[in-house]
Amino acid sequence: MKKLLASTILAAGLYALAGSAQAAECGEVSIAEMNWASAGVAAHVDKFILENGYGCTVTLVTGDTMPTFASMNEKAQPDMAPELWVNAVRTPLDAAIKEGRLIEAAKILSEGGVEGWWIPKFLADAHPDIKTVQDALKHPELFPAPEDASKAAVHNCPSGWNCQVSTANLYKAIEAEKLGFQLVDTGSAAGLDGSIANAFAKKTGWLGYYWAPTAILGKYEMTRLSFGVDHDKKEWDACSAVPDCPSPKVNSYPVSDVFTVVTKSFADKAGVAMDYVKARKWDNGTVNKVLAWMDENQGTNEDAAKHFLEEFPDMWTQWVAPDVAEKVKAAL
Repeated sequence: MKKLLASTILAAGLYALAGSAQAAECGEVSIAEMNWASAGVAAHVDKFILENGYGCTVTLVTGDTMPTFASMNEKAQPDMAPELWVNAVRTPLDAAIKEGRLIEAAKILSEGGVEGWWIPKFLADAHPDIKTVQDALKHPELFPAPEDASKAAVHNCPSGWNCQVSTANLYKAIEAEKLGFQLVDTGSAAGLDGSIANAFAKKTGWLGYYWAPTAILGKYEMTRLSFGVDHDKKEWDACSAVPDCPSPKVNSYPVSDVFTVVTKSFADKAGVAMDYVKARKWDNGTVNKVLAWMDENQGTNEDAAKHFLEEFPDMWTQWVAPDVAEKVKAAL
């Protein structure tokens, strides 16, 4: 009995030492909790897995695209930006990678960040001929304006956002006004969301700008329409995204590359935890569902992260070794 007890104590001690060594290997990690929902949830998923699966000590810091990138590039802090929309910082990021300061890890949004003009899926199913924006514009009767149902509407991006400029230019390029469509100012993100919710409540048509991943697209099934042309970056930069461009051409929205970016110092100290950071990615449909749950339950980023870990084990267990997965499950 004494031998058994001694063996048990020894095994427990060795396990504790192994855990301590793993924690020491990973060490302290700072992660940017960006100020939009999908990135905030991703930060908490990383915190939970790194702490419980790899023994890291994680601190979350408030972040946003430009200041977080600048701080990582110049000060090597924070260690990690889980969801960096890199199109906004592509040139300096490429330089930082080349010079060995930063590392581009997983493409966290496997499909990228998506923008476009959308219609409700129930309308797309009822009218299978509508595949493109041009097809939709042939049916003004299907897209009543909110203030005057005798007219049709294209709902714009929220005021003050860059997408308001590009949407207005595409509206002009595609000559939607000549086809009986008004460009409706939704005022804010809440106003845009409300217009979609109202269309689904009334089962009426809706056409306008939206993006993914978002809670709304997790709650309401929407179909993104093609503009019938490939994205022309030169035209986009010179006109499509320029306020009051006099002669815009029909163009498609760019797909935004969205990566996890880490500092070289973190990659050097993280050990096997870096394998997780390189492997971790999720699709927009999954993120939409998680954000919809978060919205409906008035949950926090942390709540939504735990919901994801509890409800989507088939996805996240592919990012980690089996023993790590068991530790994370045990901590839930």
